[in-house]
Order: sequence, then C-alpha cells, then structure tokens
Amino acid sequence: MNSKLKDENMDNLFKAVLMLENIEECYAFFEDLCTVLELKSISQRMQVAKMLVDKTVYSDIVAQTGASTATISRVNRTLNYGSDGYKLIFERMKDIDTKEADEK
Repeated sequence: MNSKLKDENMDNLFKAVLMLENIEECYAFFEDLCTVLELKSISQRMQVAKMLVDKTVYSDIVAQTGASTATISRVNRTLNYGSDGYKLIFERMKDIDTKEADEK
C-alpha cells in the first residue's frame, strides 16, 4: 500500500465506498463526489487496464478508448509495478461473471 495516500480522510472515503450496496448507489455517490470528467477518466483507466490485461496493443486501445499513449503507459506501469489492485478487482469481476453464467 502507498503510505503517501494513507490518512484518516482517505480511510473515510474508502469506508464510504464500501458502504455502497449497488450500482445505482454508486452512481448517486460518485456523481456527488466527482466531476463528470473525473469519472470518465477513472472509467477510461479501468477500460485501458482491462484491455492491457487482455493483451490488446496500444494502437487498438487508443482507437477504442480515446486514451492517450501516456495514459496507457501509466496504467501499464501500474499493472506491472503497482499494488495489484487492478488484478484483485479483475479476478473478482471474472468470478462474478462466471457465477452469473453458471446460474443461467
């Protein structure tokens, strides 16, 4: 964990996020918390990260997401040298997708 980030305010933010129960609550909370541009940037980074994990080449990521190569490089660096947060989330999302497919 990046100790530069850890403080009481960040703890409170993350506790608030953990209290959200569904996508509609997430929309309401994050719409109040962030600007549209901030949310679009965050969601773009998630999409870029997923595409990088899926071994999509930079040129295709640029074309499909509109992300700059600098953003793609930054996300790629985080995937390779970060705290494995993306990895954790993508594994959990994959598990949920698998469970939902099995239920159908």
